[in-house]
Amino acid sequence: MSQSDAGGEGARIAPLCASFNQDCTSLAVGTISGYKLFSLTSVDRLEEIYKCTDTPDVYIVERLFSSSLVVIVSLSTPQKMNVYHFKKGTEICNYSYSNTILTVRLNRQRLVVCLEESIYIHNIKDLKLLKTIQDIPPNRTGLCALSINHSNSYLAYPGNATIGEIVIYDANNLHSISVIPAHDGPLAALTFNCTGSKLASASEKGTVIRVFSIPEGEKLYEFRRGMKRYVNIGSLAFSGDSQFLSASSNTETIHIFKLEQPSQRPQEESPTWSGYMGKMFMAATNYLPTQVSGIINQDRAFATVRLNFSGQRSICTLTVIQKLPRLLVAASDGFLYIYNLDPHDGGECVLIKKHRLHNEDDNNDTAKSDLTPSTSPTYAATVAKTSLVPSPSTAPGYSEDGGTLHGEIIPEHEFAAGPLHLDDETEFPPIYSSRGSHSEKKKKL
Repeated sequence: MSQSDAGGEGARIAPLCASFNQDCTSLAVGTISGYKLFSLTSVDRLEEIYKCTDTPDVYIVERLFSSSLVVIVSLSTPQKMNVYHFKKGTEICNYSYSNTILTVRLNRQRLVVCLEESIYIHNIKDLKLLKTIQDIPPNRTGLCALSINHSNSYLAYPGNATIGEIVIYDANNLHSISVIPAHDGPLAALTFNCTGSKLASASEKGTVIRVFSIPEGEKLYEFRRGMKRYVNIGSLAFSGDSQFLSASSNTETIHIFKLEQPSQRPQEESPTWSGYMGKMFMAATNYLPTQVSGIINQDRAFATVRLNFSGQRSICTLTVIQKLPRLLVAASDGFLYIYNLDPHDGGECVLIKKHRLHNEDDNNDTAKSDLTPSTSPTYAATVAKTSLVPSPSTAPGYSEDGGTLHGEIIPEHEFAAGPLHLDDETEFPPIYSSRGSHSEKKKKL
């Protein structure tokens, strides 16, 4: 969600941007007066971790996991990236680029800055520039995705401005891997799952969402969001266990798809006439034109959310809070919506909490909340199925240290003293006064 998403009478107090950190434990919000960080460990209370009012009009704010490293970009200096240690209130470094910064992506290994026609890859340990990818096709929205898994830092970005080609780039070893022909039209959304083994994409039409294996680029799943109208996909997000994929758009509906093969789906215990006809219908797709059989085989949403507004951009994520699966929606109306997701039966998700991300007087330490009580049986069914939900400590690709794989040894050359925490004097990146200007060095690179 960017600065262009907030408008009208509420633009003065609505967030300019919002972003979830890599393990969905916090939410960063950019405003006209600075930026805020919120903890996402509780449903009932949205705790404000930090608030900065030194830099106005923040339209990009990204936090590295649960560390104190935060990257911001302001409308007042859109070509300049500032990296801060927010707990100490000190600047680590800043860099200036040749054009407006459109996107910033982080993992434990790399920091990626995307401009309209170039991408810069920095080493997260010392923020030094490692690679400049120049002369990429015009990418006006700064669309790109970076795997949060530090051991395979895959970067994905559009390889063509008119058709949906995806370039897969190895940001660790700094070379291209493959190009995936994903869609007929230009790309609108990209996201990796937490291990970097899957990539989801959507085109500007917004009707079909596809999931590919990485790095091979094989199409694994195809989901149909709708057929009647084109939409602008605002965000795609995998759940931590890669079993679900959420998609938000500028409509009132958020779709959640379940990643399962037909053989994994429950079968009817006794044959019925409708079931028989359904099997015959699916068998007939082998003899139909590709375009027709493709539509028939596309899966529909496993669960949905009906927002009380449309025409606004929003970002969503799937996470586990207090041992239950939740869908979080940060909208440009200035609210965070929390829904329960039934991982077994799906269906309509239940709104259980609505938190205000801004205060008009801006004097409160904690964001205001509105409780939306629910007596829907879906919530009771979800609670009854807690054993089906992986906890953050057992979900594949996550551990309590903030995102590294269980059993995976982090090389000493990557981290001086274990996982990055940025909470003491021996941390890295070191706080130093170096400044960079890539507009001046571009020709040399």
